[in-house]
Amino acid sequence: MGRYVPPDLEGTTSGNRLNAKRAPGTLRKDGSQTVRFEMPFAVWCHTCKPHAIIGQGVRFNAEKKKIGYYYSTPIWQFRLKHVACGGWIEIKTDPKETKYVVVEGGKARDYGQGKEREVEGEGGMPILTPAERERRREDAFATLEGKVEEKEAVEGNKKRIEELYRSRERDWEDPGNVNRRLRESFRRDRKVLQREERAVESLKERIGTDMEILPEVEQDAQRAKLVAFGNGSAGSASTSGTFLRTSARTSTSSKTPISKLRNTPGQKSETRKDALRRQLVNSTRAAMNPFG
Repeated sequence: MGRYVPPDLEGTTSGNRLNAKRAPGTLRKDGSQTVRFEMPFAVWCHTCKPHAIIGQGVRFNAEKKKIGYYYSTPIWQFRLKHVACGGWIEIKTDPKETKYVVVEGGKARDYGQGKEREVEGEGGMPILTPAERERRREDAFATLEGKVEEKEAVEGNKKRIEELYRSRERDWEDPGNVNRRLRESFRRDRKVLQREERAVESLKERIGTDMEILPEVEQDAQRAKLVAFGNGSAGSASTSGTFLRTSARTSTSSKTPISKLRNTPGQKSETRKDALRRQLVNSTRAAMNPFG
């Protein structure tokens, strides 16, 4: 175990044999052996002046010995040397309370009320007291109900994940075919979008506006069927009593054609928008009176 072996004896003997030392872990005639022991909790060393703390997890070469039994469970004793002061500390197992006990040379650190329970296993599960065990037994039905609900949720999530996997495998079973369909739909939709964009730009140029024109929907088509377009003259309004103007803010004084507004040099966009709006309102009447 890291012992020096001269070059002339290298390969013919071991460091432990050369230094008359027993290898760690070798069982002696008295039943003891040297093992690597890790402090299960913080311990105050009483040999140090003043008393010093040995942190949890500090490792020592300890002498391990079986000193008795609790029923069929052996009780082990670990004797280790604190290198800082040279004092010896003895720790033994307590199978009845399932914990370690400091027998000589020190004392376990007191963490205060509610923190004295030890933990075991890699997950750090606490060792329950008899009162806690009894309380958990009384609440066993509530625990069981919670586990059933969790199990149902896990089963539902598992079915959903399986469905998603099957759907993905079905859709992408032939990647080449899927890619071809996607490219065809993209080319087709692209041509449609380009045609719609050209139509919108042509309409903007025709009516002389830069306002955003939204795409047509079914409600627009239905409302358009109920609208009649005319020249907005007063005579037309008098000949048909069933017509109803769509706006109370109609101005009859604006009779300027749209083409002239578009071709007028230096005309502001806002003025052209207002004139276009007035002319459309003057020329638009409802095909039927919704209040009649």
